[in-house]
Amino acid sequence: MTQTNQSADLLLTQIIQGIEELKGQEAILLDLRKIENTVCDYFVICEGTSNTQVGAIVNSIRKQVSKTIKDKPIHVEGMGNSEWVLMDYGNVVVHVFQKHIREYYDIEGLWGDAITTELTSKN
Repeated sequence: MTQTNQSADLLLTQIIQGIEELKGQEAILLDLRKIENTVCDYFVICEGTSNTQVGAIVNSIRKQVSKTIKDKPIHVEGMGNSEWVLMDYGNVVVHVFQKHIREYYDIEGLWGDAITTELTSKN
């Protein structure tokens, strides 16, 4: 495993822990590495039940990643209404949705060629 893969795996682990900490729902990982011309290697997608929970999940991810691997997102977008918050960590982009917004935009459907892994919580 290359150093890049190790750091991506560590980042993904911390993002998932941040999601689980706040009981993010329907979490999945889309592996985009075998698709040409993608902007990143992975999408992590989950949902919260309200704008408050979406914001809390985003803050949990931010705190978990910062605390454990001293990294922070390059850009965060959507915190104003917290219906769809995008966190850009470079090779990993996190999408935290409210359920109705996730269904409307259907990111999973748009990236149907990606390898999809369900991230079931142990809680």
